[in-house]
Amino acid sequence: MNNKRFYLSQTDKKIAGVCGGLAEYFEVDPLLVRVFFLMAFFGFGCGLLAYIVLWLLAPRNPNQY
Repeated sequence: MNNKRFYLSQTDKKIAGVCGGLAEYFEVDPLLVRVFFLMAFFGFGCGLLAYIVLWLLAPRNPNQY
């Protein structure tokens, strides 16, 4: 079974590490995740809310400093 978990990134972060953490989890470029959040924010209006919820609920990675 896959033990992969989502954590806030401590190494690849611009604000809180949400996009960097999602990029690590899905193994994609962090720029793609950031562009997705910007499109969700400007296109649908839900990107900022989703970012804040993930920021508040996601744990920090205990293996990163």
